[in-house]
Amino acid sequence: MNQEPVNILCTKWGDRYGSHYVNALYRGVTRHLQRPFRFHCCTDDDSGLLPDIKTIPFPDNPGIRRGWPDVLVKLMFLQDGFGGLRGPTLFLDLDVLITGDIDCFFDYHPGEYCIIHNWVSRRKELLGRRPDVGNSSVFRFDAGHSGLVYETFLRQMHEAEDRSIFNTEQAFLTHAMGKVHWWPEEWVRSFKRHCRPTFPLNYLLTPRLPEGCRILVFHGRPDPDEALHGFHGRKLHHHVRPTPWIADYWQA
Repeated sequence: MNQEPVNILCTKWGDRYGSHYVNALYRGVTRHLQRPFRFHCCTDDDSGLLPDIKTIPFPDNPGIRRGWPDVLVKLMFLQDGFGGLRGPTLFLDLDVLITGDIDCFFDYHPGEYCIIHNWVSRRKELLGRRPDVGNSSVFRFDAGHSGLVYETFLRQMHEAEDRSIFNTEQAFLTHAMGKVHWWPEEWVRSFKRHCRPTFPLNYLLTPRLPEGCRILVFHGRPDPDEALHGFHGRKLHHHVRPTPWIADYWQA
């Protein structure tokens, strides 16, 4: 029996991430996803993308007052019929590395919303102050059956963009999804939290990939190509020694 392809979805706009980031993500998925898949990029500029990457035009502003494009576009991806998508869909930010098999992301709680349990500082985590908020770098939904999330976004759009109510788009996304499942902790790791040594060891030691990590997230800075060659940043604890193993997973 033939298996229906699943969807991988990413988005690109503006000039922070070029087409080589989309291509690198596509190559990473190709190496680490065994089942059939279709790779989609929602973008305002499809130049330089590999031929097998299917593009979805960037949507019009639905009424966001703080300017467009905006990261709240992720809520629009859950509109039934968006981009012609149907079935299990894994959204990936461009600043992630695929470092292991990712078929498990489609086998885990099928048909339900799954997302990263957002990371907090070590101090807050030790004090048990980790709120039930997702990190939208890696989340999964069933395209064609997620319209209630989009409708919630339309009803509460001004709350969604009000940072005093929902300080990030991912906080509103988690709210709109309702019941969510967190990915197992070891599957998705943060480069800053789980790879970069703490100060002052970050000046002496090269970051190490955590065991069992399948997707490594580079939220904020450095980006993967910056960490590969070494990153100084504006504060001492931001410093990252050159990390050559990144090249094994990030191939633009």
